[in-house]
Amino acid sequence: MKKRYIIYAVLAIGLAYLVYYRINANKKIEGKGGASAGAGKGKDGGKGSSSAPLVVDGIIVKPVSFDNDLEITGAIDANESVVLKSEVSGLVTGIYFQEGTTVSKGSVLVKVNDRDIQAQLQDALTKQKLSGTNENRAKQLLAKGAISQEEYDTALADLKSLQAQAQLVRAQLAKTTIRAPFTGRVGLRSISTGTYLTPSMVIANLVNTNPVKVTFSVPEKYAGQIKVNSEIMFTTDGSSKQNKGKVYAIEPGINAATRTLQIRALAPNADNALLPGSFAKIKLALNTLQNAILIPNEAVIPVLKGKIVYIQKDGKAKEVKVEAGTRTDENIVITSGLKAGDTVLTTGSMALKKDAPVKVHLVKE
Repeated sequence: MKKRYIIYAVLAIGLAYLVYYRINANKKIEGKGGASAGAGKGKDGGKGSSSAPLVVDGIIVKPVSFDNDLEITGAIDANESVVLKSEVSGLVTGIYFQEGTTVSKGSVLVKVNDRDIQAQLQDALTKQKLSGTNENRAKQLLAKGAISQEEYDTALADLKSLQAQAQLVRAQLAKTTIRAPFTGRVGLRSISTGTYLTPSMVIANLVNTNPVKVTFSVPEKYAGQIKVNSEIMFTTDGSSKQNKGKVYAIEPGINAATRTLQIRALAPNADNALLPGSFAKIKLALNTLQNAILIPNEAVIPVLKGKIVYIQKDGKAKEVKVEAGTRTDENIVITSGLKAGDTVLTTGSMALKKDAPVKVHLVKE
């Protein structure tokens, strides 16, 4: 029993010692902190010197001549494109084109069975011939006064009606021959000889790709700078070749949903390298700006009510609200807010604050 009390007493003494040791250690730490704080005060008891300035990169604004090129995206379309279908139903009796080849305007592509229509045409022509004979006889009798004008008019009306019926049958017969509406390349066919063709079935696609159309849209603010015959340069994902085109049509109004103006250009494609449906990266030359102010894109900071940049003035960072124009891959045109000679800070935007001390390392452009 006494042994247990002795153990409890030893534990209590050890715990008290640990508490005493921790209290003394904390007092020593606080004492050192107070001494350091006192050393940081000047003679007047105020705060010591300010923190070291932030080292950042910067450029000095210089007016330059800038080719104001608008970089946008668009799509390549065929100059002409049609899905070939039949106007009548019937068995396919002949296919006269090779897939993937060029066909001329008016050339026969597909023939549909026309025997029943040929028979109808023969019947109509026979009736027309007989009616023509009756009309001629009636004309002679009218000249002799043997029949009335009304009887002759009836014979003439019958003749004209039968001529119209024959013309209608000829039109139906023409529909059994499917011809190319324009010169172009025919695609993959989806029918074979012997297929029962209906007006809803697709025969093949026919496209004309020389030239091609390049369709794109520009923001509303550039609408007044785009004219018919303006030149464009563009590339596609499949090739780095620079292609030229010329604007030939401009939509007469702004798209209210996107606030853009749709434009279409023509580009030569003699080697058929440009395929309809391809994605085009377009560069459209607008004008040349003299004395333009360009700064790196990373120097511009978007804020709630616009854009700002930081400049260095009297060794401190100053916040300046700016308005921007055309943007390229590296630079952006500043239309207001900066002037020649300003030192624009291009790095440290996340750490910069208004009136923070800065040391600028000027970057050569």
